[in-house]
Amino acid sequence: MIGKAPLEVTAADVFEFLAHQRGDRTVVRLADGESGLSARTIARRLSSVSGFYAYLVARGDTPVQVNPVPRGLLTRRQGGSRRSRTAPLVRVPRTLPRILSPREADRLVGALRTHRDRAMVLAMLLAGLRRCEVLGLRFADVQVADRRLAVVEGKGGHHRIVPVANRFFDALGAYLRDERPGTARTDRVFVVLKGPRRGLPLSAEGLDEILAGARRRAGLEHATCHELRHTCLTRLREAGMALEAVQAQAGHASIESTRVYLHWPTTGWPGVPARSRADRRRCRRGR
Repeated sequence: MIGKAPLEVTAADVFEFLAHQRGDRTVVRLADGESGLSARTIARRLSSVSGFYAYLVARGDTPVQVNPVPRGLLTRRQGGSRRSRTAPLVRVPRTLPRILSPREADRLVGALRTHRDRAMVLAMLLAGLRRCEVLGLRFADVQVADRRLAVVEGKGGHHRIVPVANRFFDALGAYLRDERPGTARTDRVFVVLKGPRRGLPLSAEGLDEILAGARRRAGLEHATCHELRHTCLTRLREAGMALEAVQAQAGHASIESTRVYLHWPTTGWPGVPARSRADRRRCRRGR
């Protein structure tokens, strides 16, 4: 904590805040050789502080006229925009998405208790849908004849059409035939099956609870909705799908978000041969 009024905070105070968050270096983590809070946590906190000051400046009715949080550190690089000539205050390491092995994915799906739950998990695992996109699916979005899903409530308002394997539609058909309450008065596909909210759209908390129970029964330490999506996109890229096609499948607004999938495992999945050095070079170049 700086211990000053917002109007009194300067850029020097921000750097002091950063130094405090990094710790005293007496104890460091073996994983990254750093001390204190992780770079991601510090970056989030710094972003919150910057956003707070940006709000005060935008209001125009406060004494605060300048955001004391620097946008970055100027470098010696010449030319280009100001953004390209600055380095971030906190450099966050770019890590590979955590994914499930084929065996772990099978164990998770096998631990699910209803057709509804299997259909939701397979939508993330086979089509790369986000949690909110699964819960936002409506009957008009399900294109059974074409084996596709229309995602109209995607992140950032982006619409896309994604293909899905028959395994998803088999689980979806069984759910609609045997489990979905006939009294449900919503066009949302996935609804609550039991209790006082029976027939109402399933919530994000409900889906997280379902997945947590399946993880426990399958004996898995990790398998979040986000990891299921990453597993799908990683497998597609590993199978040779072009980076632009993976971007379309994922619904990324920028291809920069998709570039993380350039670095697929070099050992291959079970039953899939490892890539050659030439293949890996082409992968890194995005070809």
